[in-house]
Amino acid sequence: MKSSGICYLVGAGPGDLGLVTLRAKECIECADVLIYDALSSQEILQWAKPGCEKIAVGKRAKDHTMPQDQINALIVAKCQAGKAVVRLKGGDPMIFGRGGEEAAELAAAGVPFEIVPGISSTIAGPAYAGIPVTHRDHCTQLTIFTGHEDPTKGYRSVDYAQLAKAPGTKVFVMGVSRLREITSALIENGADPSTPIALTRWATTGAQKTLVGTLTSIPDLADLHQFGAPAVAVIGSVVNERPKLNWFEKRPLFGKRIVVTRTRDQAGELSKSLRNLGADVIELPTIRIEHPDDHLGFAEFVTHAHEYDWLVFSSPNGVERFFDAFFATYDDSRSLGNPRIAAIGNGTAKKIREYRFAVDLIPKHFVAEGLIDAFKKESVENLTILWVKAADSRETLYDGLTALGAIVDECIAYRTVPETSDPTGAAARLAEQGADLITFTSGSTVDHFFALGLPWPDGCAAGSIGPVTSETLRQHGRPPAFEASPHDIPGLTAAILKHFRKKPEKKADRT
Repeated sequence: MKSSGICYLVGAGPGDLGLVTLRAKECIECADVLIYDALSSQEILQWAKPGCEKIAVGKRAKDHTMPQDQINALIVAKCQAGKAVVRLKGGDPMIFGRGGEEAAELAAAGVPFEIVPGISSTIAGPAYAGIPVTHRDHCTQLTIFTGHEDPTKGYRSVDYAQLAKAPGTKVFVMGVSRLREITSALIENGADPSTPIALTRWATTGAQKTLVGTLTSIPDLADLHQFGAPAVAVIGSVVNERPKLNWFEKRPLFGKRIVVTRTRDQAGELSKSLRNLGADVIELPTIRIEHPDDHLGFAEFVTHAHEYDWLVFSSPNGVERFFDAFFATYDDSRSLGNPRIAAIGNGTAKKIREYRFAVDLIPKHFVAEGLIDAFKKESVENLTILWVKAADSRETLYDGLTALGAIVDECIAYRTVPETSDPTGAAARLAEQGADLITFTSGSTVDHFFALGLPWPDGCAAGSIGPVTSETLRQHGRPPAFEASPHDIPGLTAAILKHFRKKPEKKADRT
């Protein structure tokens, strides 16, 4: 007898990663199998554990990778094989997401399941466009309907006569391709042709666009602006609140598409800060971090770290690799002894402090040359220094410290290699949609980006975190538009804001 697994019917929310529920994230992290539709936030897939089987079943507008009956059968089969299955659907699985049908199939097969609601775009989309779907001054009723009915039914179940007469706000999804038909049906059944309507595309993401008109004008406006799916429509006088309440589209980086090339594990900090400022972020990691070739040599250096006078860390990656190895060997932080600790920048120092160690020396300029200048004020002659570094680091720090009379050992904690996986389709999106800015946080991210062979988007600038990265960009014939100061993630974010403030704003593609 086959052991039974379980299925979690999970709502992935409308697009903003911050709107995914904690329960949804827990389920995704524990899934053995992840069966997902076309999602607004492909980054969600990165929460899956190593070895999780990811199966895309498409389902966007007319593009269905797999018919619904086959999806149902797939979910049941994976559960009956004893797997923990997450069926991931955009928005809420029970609001026009066919979650009820899939739950019925699971129930009929005797498979246990759990429904994890998500925030629906029918509510979140208008909210991010500055439109409250209910408002005391406008309405106390909300009607939600679909603009895309099952064509095999042979009849229309949406009663436009009742909809036209219904008071309050009306919201519909999956209806942009039938916009003219829907608005005409409402008008023909008595709706006021001048009723305000707003369409919000890619709602809650940095790619969001909103188009405002009336039931009469909106079809022509949508054609003029080539306004396609996925979009949510809200009809009613509440649309008039948008000029006052339009908060999301007024963020300083709204409408800017920015590429982050950091490693997948590190991209989050920069991506989050940019998204919070309204940017449409594409995470395209060009490198990943792997263990050093000499595992034994690294372990020996970590084991004997207490014998050194100084520990020098030049990157957060080195800090993480070093202390993870240290605490795999020792149970007590006091086993590190009493070496002084230097960090090449604030990001590295912050990572050290996460392990509850103090930092004794941070240079004014966050580069190897800056750290050497800082050490010139210390007396390091004949002192032993363990430099925790990447395999491909410049030898500037070694040469400079040796010249000061220090005895330096190089502890290679990791190496950077090209990132070969692209589970979110970021490269294809960059090639298709272009970008306003591509950010680089190290020379290796630059080298490996250009190794991808992607065409540089028209009108796109390059942003650099520091002088070494800038020089590498110049070597590739792409001088940076700006260089962060200080040379860390907050400094890079500030430089990005300054860069776009200087550029003239493009006309908004909305009415």
